[in-house]
Amino acid sequence: MGDIFPKFKAAVVQASSILYDRQKCLDKAIALIDETAQNGAELVALPESFIPGYPYHVWMGSPMWYHDLFKEWFFNSVEIPSKEVDAICQAAASNHIDVVIGVTEREHNTCYNTLLYISRTGKLLGKHRKLMPTHVERVHWGAGDGSDLRTVDMAFGKLSGLICWEHTMDLARHALIAQRAKVHVAAWVGFSSMLGWETLFDMSTELCSRYHAHVGECFVLNVQGTVDKQNVEKLNQTDYQKQFFKEGGGWTAIIGPGGAFLAGPLKGQEGILYSDIDLNAIADMAHWHDATGHYARPDLLSLMVNLQHYRVTRPMQVGWPAVDSGATDESAVPQHLLSQVTQLMDAIRNQSTPGDVERIASIVKTEVDTLLLSAK
Repeated sequence: MGDIFPKFKAAVVQASSILYDRQKCLDKAIALIDETAQNGAELVALPESFIPGYPYHVWMGSPMWYHDLFKEWFFNSVEIPSKEVDAICQAAASNHIDVVIGVTEREHNTCYNTLLYISRTGKLLGKHRKLMPTHVERVHWGAGDGSDLRTVDMAFGKLSGLICWEHTMDLARHALIAQRAKVHVAAWVGFSSMLGWETLFDMSTELCSRYHAHVGECFVLNVQGTVDKQNVEKLNQTDYQKQFFKEGGGWTAIIGPGGAFLAGPLKGQEGILYSDIDLNAIADMAHWHDATGHYARPDLLSLMVNLQHYRVTRPMQVGWPAVDSGATDESAVPQHLLSQVTQLMDAIRNQSTPGDVERIASIVKTEVDTLLLSAK
């Protein structure tokens, strides 16, 4: 008998946050985690920025109008580590369930749109910050970087995640697909509650998520938030806003490899969808294509990914690379190499023949290689 891959039950939770109350959102999240686990789920996904809620107000008025709302949202965001993250980890461990949940993460004076990956043993395995906040979201959220454009290892295998319109960034999706995720969490805001977005946003969600399942040969847990009456009443302060922002929204589904629906879509109301996930079904698509394997042409098309953590400051190296242990100035570089570099620059500046430039460049390369070897 050959390999047999895991089977398990997954859940996606379409629910409304309690804007912008961190503790109430946390309590609701833990109750939903408990409920899904009691119904047999071993993996659950909750929406984008579920704690303390998506900042809908950035789309609804001027910065001066929503300044106090920003502060309320900011002060209720989630630090990592924190007692709130510990509480979610404890809920995951108590229920023996893997958890993916969207939070607004606060680091110093900047917030990030973040997914947390928590194992069924209660360990925070990693996080993903949205690479590019969408449109006016940029006044509230900072940009993520490549350091967390990575999969995490769950009990069943590799899991990946992206947030909202990151799914239109094909290179970001490809970077994760190349890491061989078996399950992908697509976390979104329930934006069809906004006037003018009723059709376009849900259509975009469906297109992106089903296509990712097809090309990535993986299961996609697509989860959106929704908006309840309490949140509408909180944010609608003018007649214009009452027309613009309404109850409802949400498009949530569980999608199999190839793009077929396994559960849902659930639209316009709170609810939980469940589906059995049989990872052996991935072989049905592997027979036909593998976008980063046997159906790829890396000799023609490849992707470069910067996986480094972005830093505002970094040490600056002064002078030439050192040859010996303490030398950092030009005296560490052999004079004949400096002379060859000067000749090369002069040859280029004087428009010498290609043969002259090539000859001097070859000498410089040889000398640099020798210098680097001696410095090791």
